[in-house]
Amino acid sequence: MGLYIEAHIRGDVDELWARTQDPAQHRRWDLRFTEIDLLPRAAGEPQRFRYATRVLPFLTVSGTGVSAGERTRPDGTRTSALRFSSPHPLSLLAEGSGYWRYVPDGDGVRFLTGYDYRPRWGRLGALADRFFFRPLMGWATAWSFDRLRLWLERGITPERARLNWLAELAVRTLVVTVACTGLGMVDSAGRLFGPLTSSLAYLCPLLLLVAVSLALFAAPSPHTPAARRCLRTPPTRACTPRLLATLEGQS
Repeated sequence: MGLYIEAHIRGDVDELWARTQDPAQHRRWDLRFTEIDLLPRAAGEPQRFRYATRVLPFLTVSGTGVSAGERTRPDGTRTSALRFSSPHPLSLLAEGSGYWRYVPDGDGVRFLTGYDYRPRWGRLGALADRFFFRPLMGWATAWSFDRLRLWLERGITPERARLNWLAELAVRTLVVTVACTGLGMVDSAGRLFGPLTSSLAYLCPLLLLVAVSLALFAAPSPHTPAARRCLRTPPTRACTPRLLATLEGQS
């Protein structure tokens, strides 16, 4: 099953196009890529590119792809399509294709993507993809789209957005850790309060569980990127753009 992500961005379609089509800007907001470099091309040919992703501090996987875009369409929308592949033996992703659509709607732009890929490593790779890698890719794409939205709507740079997210994650983790530790200390601490022990034995766990629930489920800060803000299923049947077919066999 392919992945679908959609974000509504209250911004200018030209600025959105620039920040998604320029490799130097693209790699700043897209969590999936560490490097994106355009390769030389002859006039009239699709644009080829090289990408790399740092999976671990000591491991970077890379691949190549080809892309094409339609900046001017009769209905006012724009489309970008690509095909990609990675020969790296440690890359679960072997090859794939996808598209971006830019749909102005009077109150901003619906920025959406649909893509799919073929995993390697046989049955083991298929299982790893289904239960881990594909959900992770969906989350990373949605998180990156919201990071881009914050950049365009609020002027929060991708670097600042990442720091905001890490700070909020640290606070939530601290609250959960302290609350779980407190739950284990309720019985021993209650003995210090004499006649109030029975009341505290009921009230303290309740308050700690409320704290854990807030840390886990409270809405993220408006200055923090969050994958949950993006649509993950198409509102109508999604159609692959014809532009993608022009790249068949070129990746």
